[in-house]
Amino acid sequence: MPGRAPESIGRNRNKHFSANIFRSAYNTGEIKQDNGGKSRSEGPVLTSLHTTNIGVIQKENNLTTMTDFFLTGFQGSHYVRISLFCFLLVFFGATIFGNLLIITLVSTNKNLHTPMYFFISQLSISDLLLTSDISPKTLHILLKDGGAISFIGCMTQLYFFLVSEASECLLLTVMSYDRYVAICDPLHYTSKMTRSFCVILAAFCWFLAFSISLTYRPSTLTFCRQNIIDHFFCDIIPLLEIACSGIYIVQLENFILSIPLVLVPSLIITLSYVQIISTILKISSNISRQKAFSTCSSHLIVVSIFYWTLFSVYVIPTRGQSMTTSKVLSLLYTVFNPFINPIIYSLRNKDIKKAVNEAIFKHI
Repeated sequence: MPGRAPESIGRNRNKHFSANIFRSAYNTGEIKQDNGGKSRSEGPVLTSLHTTNIGVIQKENNLTTMTDFFLTGFQGSHYVRISLFCFLLVFFGATIFGNLLIITLVSTNKNLHTPMYFFISQLSISDLLLTSDISPKTLHILLKDGGAISFIGCMTQLYFFLVSEASECLLLTVMSYDRYVAICDPLHYTSKMTRSFCVILAAFCWFLAFSISLTYRPSTLTFCRQNIIDHFFCDIIPLLEIACSGIYIVQLENFILSIPLVLVPSLIITLSYVQIISTILKISSNISRQKAFSTCSSHLIVVSIFYWTLFSVYVIPTRGQSMTTSKVLSLLYTVFNPFINPIIYSLRNKDIKKAVNEAIFKHI
């Protein structure tokens, strides 16, 4: 029934068998692509899935709901998929190392015990959550040419994806306020941005991210015919494309939740940087002006990359956009952003470079 998470009706061996059926059907053309790039299933395949009782589709009161999904990942030759697998594996390892390095340095180096670096470490935690949620499954389906994921597993992956994206939106907003106070009101910076106040702001960001994500109910969607997701993770847009009911409610939730998570943060960030740039331009000394701008340039780059990728996928109309393009854009904010953030903050930051050198020479 709509709004109910379907109960599991099959053993593990049946789930593996179902994954093979999906892969075979998809590759042999029994499950075809329509003109809009969406997967559609032929009638005989649906009948077969209904009657084999393999734990994939469950009927209740003449309504069919899904217990498993199949992620197609990136379709292509074996060579292309292995190359992409190696590429993403390097990114995954570098992302884990880079973000853990920043968290460790900020925690152990007293010179980095400032509000700005505290929030950078919180951003690294958000990036770790995102890459740990998406990358392992993506690597698995690249090796297997697609892979099955349970309904609960899909909803769990989507939930932690929403938490990480929501926390990053809110943390970037708090960081812009920190830069605003540092440049526009430097005399009161230490009195305003105290350690306890920074901890409260970070805790509020995480609490709001987890709470808002809990109110989001994609599980109310009902999937009547299709259970093949033409994507490499359980994102909301591919789920809406294969759902047959409950779509309006989820779309309404998308709009309502975008106000506190996207519109308000982007507005605050924009207003903050308008004031920051205006203040910097009023500084008479070129050296002081460059120093003031360098303190917020890294954050401005991270904000620009994050919101550009976010808006390109979820805000800009996607009509006429191929699924390959959509997947590449999704890779940017799920894989590239968590990878590039620690690089931007380390390469453009003398304090972090100094902390890395001290840590290296300390253990030599």
